[in-house]
Amino acid sequence: MASDLGFVEHVFDQMRDAGSVRYRKMFGELAIYCDNKVVALICDDCLYVRPTPGGRELIGEPVEAPPYPGSKDHFLIEGRIDNREWLTALTVITARELPAPKPKKRPSA
Repeated sequence: MASDLGFVEHVFDQMRDAGSVRYRKMFGELAIYCDNKVVALICDDCLYVRPTPGGRELIGEPVEAPPYPGSKDHFLIEGRIDNREWLTALTVITARELPAPKPKKRPSA
């Protein structure tokens, strides 16, 4: 089931002050990028943030769940999506703690 575009845009709007934030359709759902790192997924109108030590500290006792069958657990964000400052802080922490994306290999000529 695809996520509602209104929900996606609301989450994106709450995170937009975290840096260079964008979203893109992936896996039939959406990935949210911050500074070119995938920091979260939106699946079935639920927000899943990639787990990091700093994110765990900010959240306290996070609910962890897989965004889709077979995936690793992420932090399931439910009651704080409307708290722009908190969600922005979580996004900044998550992006800062995730490794830089691996450069794509160019095909040799």
